[in-house]
Amino acid sequence: MIGRNAGRAENRNARTSPLCAGLLATSALVAVPGIASAQAVAPVSQPAAPAPVVQAPVPAGDVIRTVTVQGSQRLEPDTILSYIRLRPGQTYTQALGDQALKDLYATELFADVSIRNNGGDVVVQVKENPVINRIILEGNKRLKEDKILPEIKLAARQIFTRSKVRADVARIIELYKRQGRFAATVEPKMVMLDQNRVDIVFEISEGPKSKVRQINIIGNEKFSDGKLRGEMVTKQARFFRLFSSGTSYDPDRLAFDQQKLRQFYLTEGYADFRVVSAVAELTPDKRDFIITYVVEEGDRYKFGDVKVDSQLRDFDSDAMSKRLPIKAGDWYNAKMVEDQVDALTETAGAFGYAFADVRPDFSRNKDDLTMSVTFRIAEAPRVYVERVDVNGNTLTQDKVVRREFRLAEGDAFNTFQVKRSTNRIKSLGYFQEKFEIEQKPGSAPDRIVLEANVEERPTGELQLSAGFSSLESFIFQGSIRQNNFRGRGQTIGLSVDYSRFTRSVQVSFTEPYLFDKNISMGVDVYRRDLNSFNQFNSNRNTTYKQATTGFSARIGVPLSEYMSLIGRYTFNLDDVTLDQSTFYVNGQCSILLAGRYLCDAIGKRTSSILGASLVYDTLDNRLRPSRGTQFVVGADVAGLGGSVRYARITANAAKFWPVGGGFIFSVRAEGGAIKALSSRSSDPTIDDVRLTDRFFLGEPQIRGFDIRGVGPRVLRKFLTIDTNNDNIPDTASTDRNQWVDDALGGKYYYLTRAELEIPLGSGARELGLRPSIYVDAGAVWGIANPLTQNPNNVVYYTDALTGKITNSPTASDGTANTATRYVEEYVGDTLSPRVSVGIGVNWNSPFGPFRLDFAKVLKKANGDDPKTFTFNVGTQF
Repeated sequence: MIGRNAGRAENRNARTSPLCAGLLATSALVAVPGIASAQAVAPVSQPAAPAPVVQAPVPAGDVIRTVTVQGSQRLEPDTILSYIRLRPGQTYTQALGDQALKDLYATELFADVSIRNNGGDVVVQVKENPVINRIILEGNKRLKEDKILPEIKLAARQIFTRSKVRADVARIIELYKRQGRFAATVEPKMVMLDQNRVDIVFEISEGPKSKVRQINIIGNEKFSDGKLRGEMVTKQARFFRLFSSGTSYDPDRLAFDQQKLRQFYLTEGYADFRVVSAVAELTPDKRDFIITYVVEEGDRYKFGDVKVDSQLRDFDSDAMSKRLPIKAGDWYNAKMVEDQVDALTETAGAFGYAFADVRPDFSRNKDDLTMSVTFRIAEAPRVYVERVDVNGNTLTQDKVVRREFRLAEGDAFNTFQVKRSTNRIKSLGYFQEKFEIEQKPGSAPDRIVLEANVEERPTGELQLSAGFSSLESFIFQGSIRQNNFRGRGQTIGLSVDYSRFTRSVQVSFTEPYLFDKNISMGVDVYRRDLNSFNQFNSNRNTTYKQATTGFSARIGVPLSEYMSLIGRYTFNLDDVTLDQSTFYVNGQCSILLAGRYLCDAIGKRTSSILGASLVYDTLDNRLRPSRGTQFVVGADVAGLGGSVRYARITANAAKFWPVGGGFIFSVRAEGGAIKALSSRSSDPTIDDVRLTDRFFLGEPQIRGFDIRGVGPRVLRKFLTIDTNNDNIPDTASTDRNQWVDDALGGKYYYLTRAELEIPLGSGARELGLRPSIYVDAGAVWGIANPLTQNPNNVVYYTDALTGKITNSPTASDGTANTATRYVEEYVGDTLSPRVSVGIGVNWNSPFGPFRLDFAKVLKKANGDDPKTFTFNVGTQF
């Protein structure tokens, strides 16, 4: 501790016992005089400052001729004299001398003071308190200096006083209490330096974090201790709660738990429940707390008469009473009463009564144990929107926020429209998550002001994801997007995907309000290169390349508040090629080398696609929904120009429910079908829908499978040749990495997903952790069976230099190539669902959003390619 840095070595090579009074004349590390070390458990009484030392009896009755000051170093004598009342010409008395001593000690500038009267010549002898050179903290690991130093009074270049040291010790102890470290101790010491300077050292022993060892509940008969503990935020320290923040003792949390207990009993009908006492005792080792609650449960009540008494002219009290969900004879539940107050207030707001006052009146009958409730709705004026204010937006233009309001100045107030406006503004993603439109009284009782107090957050996104695929090895995907370009609500983005066999780049732009009208417009320009491949003897070789260059334009028009129609046009230029050195013979694609399905895909073609989508969306937040429904159905037709003709229809739906306790359950489903509008061949093994236009399924659509890992595919399995047995092939290789795996896609697909987002404790929420469990199921199928090859009488070779399949028995350098045969197998063309379950974790990490998925495949078809682990990461700016 002493040798932390060179500056601390200044005269600090000796420690002495605490001083009794004053300061040492020699430089040493000593306990601060008059201040004992402090603990977090209980305040330690501090010794009083030493009594002033009077060096000689002071005669009384002399007339003061002079008053002089001796021993001052920093302070001017006149300044010191200004603190006392002794003046020449006065008659010196013992009372005047004592008062002068008290006045000088009250300044806290002096370590020692004495007064002498030499026949009217009064001498004030002082010893000044030292100046603090620096404050040193030792032993603090859990609380860093930047957290402690701003909280204490002492600082460099200030005058040292014992009272400030005592106050600072108490403050440091309080800081550690807030962290739950009630066993912490602080011992203040000082190092004497030259020129009457000192270093103040706070030696801190932080101690362990005080946990809650046991929670005892006395007086509960209807519910077990475990049930009641489950309702509390504070938890007992156990090994399985290693990362839980609820096991630390917190006095504020203790008071909150009493409210939680009361709320629980009130929802169960125990209207007389009360917590008699709640005591937290520190264990003798000062490491843990034992909390004891004494409760009185009381009797259980049922609802008596439940009715509505409304003074609003639009509300019929009798009719509303009949529609109340609370019925007489049901067990009393305070939560149902609160919910009904909210529902009535919201209903009144929908009729324009923004300031409707709904109050429940309770009538308790202890004889028959019933609780009658009357919901009284006081008379209130119908309210109109006087003004809409937008505050806090420094980048985003006002109109971007205002156009999301469903209410305008002069409109009748409506709570549902206010809630809808709140959800639409939150869905923009430009502002804080916990955004709410505030309602304030206007200039008259029937006027209201709506305020959108926004807090802007970064709207630029840099998304990075990386993974490993058994097909593509390392995969990198990155995108940069600005969702609020120039503060106009426009979106502009650039995305790049790169892997060993896939490359793409896309530039996009979206204007949500074209010419300030409620019409959206977007344009995408892209280039995508997809390389399929085979793998042989650990060498992967490209089988075909698909290069797509195109653009897409779209325009959206709202049909209602929750429904919109989006039209789009897409033009693509596709160029599919095969490696001629590997798969061509005499200038033609070899069916035996490549397979007919790949040879058939070769060529250039253009696609002119016209499409439309109908969107129904009631989600409360498009970025992180917790309730609502979304449904999209789309249709596309290719053939208005171009060389490709087909019709395609897709649909997807999602539903979100909050299921209580912070849990959010969601269900998603989607599917699609495509049909060729022209025949390509009379050969039944050639499907009319081209390979490049089919549906594919795998990661990320269905977790637990690799990219394009589900659905129809041709597996080419290589055989070894037994040269000692007339070249009879042995069994096919069982190593999937040695197969050629060509996914062919399908004309039909479906996908479903059920997911439950799990809430965690406050500590995990602060870290941004959002785990979930899910079940995925889906399938893709329905193409013509391709003609597979089983050339048992044909021998092929693996080039010794390039690893490619060749017809030549020798490589270019004359080296003999390895002979091989293969068999092809068409698998996976079934509508039977593939099912996977898994655990995912979203983490808003310091370096950006992070997603982990661990999935286990429960059901798959022959040929499917499972994958257990995926992750991606991104950041925002």
